[in-house]
Amino acid sequence: MNDDIFKQIVAKIIEQQEAIIGPIAVEQAEQVKELSVDWPKHAVSISGSPQVAVDDLVEQYKELFGQIAVETCKEAASKLLAQLPADQQPESLK
Repeated sequence: MNDDIFKQIVAKIIEQQEAIIGPIAVEQAEQVKELSVDWPKHAVSISGSPQVAVDDLVEQYKELFGQIAVETCKEAASKLLAQLPADQQPESLK
């Protein structure tokens, strides 16, 4: 169940970033080793820890665009985060 939420969080973050920075958002997501992204289908799969995958994705955007990218990620994921217990929420989105 929670895996689906994490996939939705990742997809929302990529969508939000893509709206701001365009196709580079998808390229950056593809750099995250825990993620497999089939963006034409908006399909995301996660290998390993979903929290680590989200944190690494947020960090990827942060390295390029700084704290504003983190805030954008938090905003994109906010509704979905409420569905996760606090101890399962990725650190980068708290």
